[in-house]
Amino acid sequence: MTVVPASLPTTWASTRDDLHRVAVHVLARRRGDLVGKIGLRASPGGIATPAAGPDHEVVRTSGAWLLRERSGAAAATRSLRLDGATLAEAAALVEVDLTQPLDAGADTPALGDVDAPLAIDPLAATALGSWFEFGWSVLDEVVAGLGAGATPSVVQLWPEHFDAAVDVAVGDGRVNLGISPGDAGHPDPYLYVGPWGSERPGDAAYWNAPFGAVLAHPAIAGSTAARTTAVSFVRRGVDLVGGH
Repeated sequence: MTVVPASLPTTWASTRDDLHRVAVHVLARRRGDLVGKIGLRASPGGIATPAAGPDHEVVRTSGAWLLRERSGAAAATRSLRLDGATLAEAAALVEVDLTQPLDAGADTPALGDVDAPLAIDPLAATALGSWFEFGWSVLDEVVAGLGAGATPSVVQLWPEHFDAAVDVAVGDGRVNLGISPGDAGHPDPYLYVGPWGSERPGDAAYWNAPFGAVLAHPAIAGSTAARTTAVSFVRRGVDLVGGH
């Protein structure tokens, strides 16, 4: 079972930001070219596209590695070490054209200098992959407990926000449940509950963010009960919105 680290590498933010660029401009672009969709998934050690296209192609990261895997007539695995590589080299590995326009949403990161070395630290990249794996398993457990009546969406890693999320029916509305490696508003990684409506029923202390509630990494860092705490946090938000 994934353990939440007691501390994060000092290179966490810079690695997260450049992996965000890779997620959007390499992985999401490639999936978009193949099937017209950009949603991603957590993958062992990193993030990935679902298998797509006639060769069941998967593009994924594993720590500081970028891999492109294909089966069928084009069966092959190609890889690139991202620390020290450029965004242009990563794009070339998966055959995407960075000169083409891309609008994945309001939070789409800029291309930046595609020929500058990426600031991706292997230790931080592996930790980030573990954080997504941890959070994804928390969302799976909560959603499974809610049952089909909650009409959950598919859990996806949205490249423009660089977070994994699912929405579920609660009462007369819906609620977003998700995990983020941190952003401009919340530098620490966090789990979150975000009701679609403006109501914040029940425990006022629970609703500690403008969009709902967050459980930040420091609250569970290094704890042997991190998973239990995280699951309870997400379930608590669902219960409050549902009036329980």
